[in-house]
Formats: sequence, structure tokens, C-alpha cells
Amino acid sequence: MAKEKEVKTNEEKDEKLANKNRHTVEIKIEGEEWKNALDKTFQKKQKTAQVDGFRKGKVPREIYEKHFGKESLYLDAADMVVQEAYNKALESSKLVPVIQPNVDIKEINEESITFIFTLITTPEIKIKKYKGLNIVKEEAKVENEEIEHQLNHILDEYTELVTKDGAIENGDIAVIDYEGFKDKVPFDGGKGENHSLEIGSGTFIPGFEEQLIGLKVNEEKDLDLTFPEEYHAKDLAGQKVVFHVKVNEVKQKVKREFDKDFFEDLAIEGVVDEKSLREHIENEIKAHKEADLENKYVDELLEKVGENVEVDIPEEMVNEEVERLFKRFERNMQMQGISIDLYYQFTQSKKEDLLNQMEPEAFKNVLYRLMLEEIMNLEKIEVSEKDASKEAEELAKKYNITKEQFLEEIGGIEMLQYELKMEKTIDKLKELNK
Repeated sequence: MAKEKEVKTNEEKDEKLANKNRHTVEIKIEGEEWKNALDKTFQKKQKTAQVDGFRKGKVPREIYEKHFGKESLYLDAADMVVQEAYNKALESSKLVPVIQPNVDIKEINEESITFIFTLITTPEIKIKKYKGLNIVKEEAKVENEEIEHQLNHILDEYTELVTKDGAIENGDIAVIDYEGFKDKVPFDGGKGENHSLEIGSGTFIPGFEEQLIGLKVNEEKDLDLTFPEEYHAKDLAGQKVVFHVKVNEVKQKVKREFDKDFFEDLAIEGVVDEKSLREHIENEIKAHKEADLENKYVDELLEKVGENVEVDIPEEMVNEEVERLFKRFERNMQMQGISIDLYYQFTQSKKEDLLNQMEPEAFKNVLYRLMLEEIMNLEKIEVSEKDASKEAEELAKKYNITKEQFLEEIGGIEMLQYELKMEKTIDKLKELNK
């Protein structure tokens, strides 16, 4: 029994902590302010209201209210005054919310409307330790095998295709006409003309490419093949077919030499020979690795700080971050030409599943933001408006837009100041843990 009582006490404590940052403020809009909102709403609705015996825009107020009811004006009028009510809530409470408020209507009638705003303020956070965390940043090392791999990749990109007279070999490009038959009848999607096929790429069904090896230009051959059991077209899956193929051209891949023409085509500043190309590749690989290791180092620092933190994060803050992550994910899908509904079909999931998957990341994002803001305060980190303005000018120039356009895009000079302070705070955290 004592254990059960202790659990209940802890739950009550957690709820008390959560409620500490959740405030309800009641605001009543009445008198002339509410009457004006109702009048404006009626004027707007009057333009489209249809009542027998009256033209559009000519329905008298008393007839409109008798026909549609006074209540039909209430919600639109509420939309008109909710921002002013929110301003009054902030003014009267002296609170600074960290997310958009939840708004409920407690009471609404012809005389007044009463809103209840739920305001979430920044939770208190205590960081027990953020200095001397004993986390070592890894050094970026580049192996010779990595340089060779990238060098071969570049050579493959600049490989030349040369027409050859001999027989098709593995790795060649065969330009072919083909047509597939099932039970001597052509099937849909089984025909192509002057198709370039790399032998050994595994592009076509098993056996197709292998049976072309040894053929020469203008030679023809019937290929006896069987479609895989898991083939996407059910009418062909596991079925025996014959492909009639004619070879129109055979091309051979010829790797470039490290000569003057190759480096001119490559057009990389400072790269004039194999030695300078290898150095360039090494520097690029190292730069990518250093960036990745830097991100990993910062993540490890934040994770370690997070282990030394006392904070109760309101679920509303996490929910808002989840919604932000969802919208970003949806935009990314759209950029790839995939609608969110199509994604749900592909993955056999629904929005709720996606939101649940995003919740741990959202919680971590909110936690890290609160931690950095607290370190920012403890270390008295500031960025002046002048410095932020200068940074805006430089970034606008980089993106080839005006300073005004840049600031509008990111949400104003205050948002830029905040982001710059965050960057300085992360730099300070790294400095304190060297």
C-alpha cells in the first residue's frame, strides 16, 4: 500500500509541475466592441444571403435573423474579436507564451462572448552540468581506399563510349531492338527499339543480358527466358517467354587517360594533374567527414547535457514541434512528387502513425532548445541588432536577394538574432568542453 501511495504522490507532483507552465486566462468581449463585430458579420453575410422576396444584399437584419437565427452570426464575429481578446489576455496576465494558445469559447450570446485562453509559458529548467563533459571530438581521417574509390567514380563519369566491331562482352553497351512473346503472342510492355542496355547491369530479367554476350552487329537471336515468380506484372510472373532480339550497335566503355584534355574537361580550379586531383579528392572527403563529425560531436554534447537536466516539458510544446516536423516532411515529399496520401498508401500507414514516430525527435528538439536557451542566459550571450543586420546583408548577398526579402523569408530581424545567439551558444558549449 505504501508503494501505491508513493506512485500516486509522484504522479500528482508531475501533474503539478506540468500545470505550473499552463495558465488559463478568461477574457470577456461585450458592449460596443461585440455589437460592432456582430454588425460587421451581418453586413458580410447579407451580401450572399438568399431569402425569398428579397434581392441579394437587401435582406433586412430582422428578417435575416428570423430566417437564419442570431446564432448564425456568432462564430464569424468571434473570429473578428479573438485577436483583440488574445492581446487583452497577454496584457492582463503579463505572461509570455512559447507556443500558440489553445482557445475555447466559454459562453457566447447576443450580449457578449467569453474566451478561455490556455497559455503555455517556458518551463523552468535546471542544468546540473554543462561544462567539462569529457566528450572528445573524433578526428577526420581519409584512407587511400576512399580516394581510389572516388577517383574511379570520377573516371567512370567521364568514360567515353566507343563503337566496336567485335562481339558483345560483359560491360559493353548493346543497342538493341527486342520484342517479347508469350505462347507466340506479343505481350504489353515487351517491345523496344534502339534500347541501350549495359550488359551486366541486371536491368532486364535474369538471363537476358547474359544471352546477348557473343552476338555482333546485325545478328538476331531468340532468347528463351522465364520471368521471376515475384515479377510485378502478375500475368507474366513465373511465365516462360521468348524475346526476339536484334543487335543494332555495340559500344565499348573506354576510360579516360590523365591527360591535358581530361583535366580541361574536368574544369576544377587548381587541378592540373593526377597528384592535384588526388589532393582535391582527399580535401573534399576530409571536409565532408569533418562536417559530419562536428555534427556528431555537438549531438553528443547536447545528449550529455540532457542527462544532467531537470525540466518538465508541457505536452503542448512537444505537440507543436511534432506538427512542425510533419509539415516539413510533407513538403519534402511534395518536392519529390509524392503526396502525403500516396505516402500513406505506399507505407500502409496513417497520419497518427507518422506523428507517433516523430514524437521522440520532437521531444529532443524542444529539450535541446530549452537547454541552449538556459545556457545562453547563464553565459549572458547576446547578439546586437546591428550585428544581426550586418549578417542579414551578407546572407542576402550570398542568396542573391535583397536584405528585406531575406528577413521576410526567415521571420524578421528578431528571429535572425535568436538564431545567431543559438549558434554562439553552441560555440560556447564546445569551448567549455575542450
